[in-house]
Amino acid sequence: MPLVLGIDSSTQSVKVEVRDLETGEVVGVGRGAHCSTSPPKSEQDPQSWWAALVEATQAAFSGSNGGAPTARRNEVVAMAVGGQQHGMVVLDSSFEVIRPAKLWNDTESAPQATALVDKLGPQSWADTTGSVPVAAFTVSKIAWLAENEPSNFERLHYVVLPHDWLTFKLTGRLVTDRGDASGTGYWSPVTQTWSVGLLNLIDGDRDWSRALPTICAPTEQAGELVSWAADELGLPAGIAVGPGSGDNMAAALGIGLRPGDVAMSLGTSGTVYAASVTPTADESGSVAGFADASGNYLPLVCTLNATKVSDFAMRMLGLDHNGFDDLVLSLPAGASGLTLLPYLDGERTPNRPDATGVMSGIRSGTSRAEFARAVVEGVVCGLLDGLDALSACGVPTAGRFVLLGGGAKSGAYRQSVADLAQREVVVPLSDEHVASGAAVQAAAVVDGRPPEDLAKIAAQWGLGHGETVSPIAGSGAVVDVRDRYAALRG
Repeated sequence: MPLVLGIDSSTQSVKVEVRDLETGEVVGVGRGAHCSTSPPKSEQDPQSWWAALVEATQAAFSGSNGGAPTARRNEVVAMAVGGQQHGMVVLDSSFEVIRPAKLWNDTESAPQATALVDKLGPQSWADTTGSVPVAAFTVSKIAWLAENEPSNFERLHYVVLPHDWLTFKLTGRLVTDRGDASGTGYWSPVTQTWSVGLLNLIDGDRDWSRALPTICAPTEQAGELVSWAADELGLPAGIAVGPGSGDNMAAALGIGLRPGDVAMSLGTSGTVYAASVTPTADESGSVAGFADASGNYLPLVCTLNATKVSDFAMRMLGLDHNGFDDLVLSLPAGASGLTLLPYLDGERTPNRPDATGVMSGIRSGTSRAEFARAVVEGVVCGLLDGLDALSACGVPTAGRFVLLGGGAKSGAYRQSVADLAQREVVVPLSDEHVASGAAVQAAAVVDGRPPEDLAKIAAQWGLGHGETVSPIAGSGAVVDVRDRYAALRG
């Protein structure tokens, strides 16, 4: 039976998922790690992504530890890449990488983001691109490069995103999709094309139209797997390669997100986003007006501080994940009045790159359990602020509420999200969604199916189904927690 391969190239690793084209059954998985980063400077060598992809693909066909039998490599008919958004990969005229890629969580470009916003005003940026630039966006990083590394900026011939670069390695073509393009700060949801005039704010003498990748339609084939890449990956040359997308867009495909549905992802950072048939333009900058990977939109709010905050708390308390969960769940919502503003490494939403964490309500009798509960509630409150921002932009959010990411494995996070949101939360059975979404796209590409069939494939494969968690906290406690958080946030 034919197989498709989905790739998740994240900040920490590359994960590969091999699925049966017809049934969606997972027949192989693999992982390859690359170097960790530590903001405010967060950079990686793109070659490490390729090495991790080779390692992950080999593992996915290892015949052991979740790997498919080696013989099934020849059954793969298509593949696609979901990758971390926003990162800046700059190439010279020979398509060689000029310098390490600046990642989404690199905040060194915060001054350049502010300067760019000041040049046009936030409303103009929101109207043109659906978003207001922050340090995470590619446009801010390009401006940083121009100011801080003029010799490298002079060598810049092409600028692409992480998933674009991996797709280039697979196909030899510089292409992207509208979903990942929408996170650059120079793509327009109005015209559905690059807004190269915005890059002229950085350098008006360069022909930026030649520096940017071609934008593929959602299920358009980006190219075919070239022979040298096929040899390294151990896959058949000439198989179809999808356009790929950003990680959040791929995850939306991987859970079958439909208009009105909301997803909250608890990873090192946090995101909350919804599927929408109309674009957004938030002057405040809280909501990024992204496109999705199916032809619609994916308005999104991102926070820098999510499970990294609870990981910090576990180290402080000397607990593992199970012990931490038990401690949090030993108390009802509210943490006895203790409140954490979890901006440990600055924050993206709200845009406070130089902020630090703040604990309020601490007393000499504060317990370990109260501290642990306040940590989790602080992270969740920040993301629920994001959900409120989506609703304020007119985005429908009354559908399914799906919890994703590493934090979704935590009973403490699951229950706190349900309690503080006061709604049922669905936790999918699978904990890998980006690679699943990339596999969905690959399946659509190989069959030449229209974009609206992406959701049909996800439904056919049973993606997004899982455990339902119901709220147990009283509404009074919830209101108090969120009010205290809002007062501390200011």
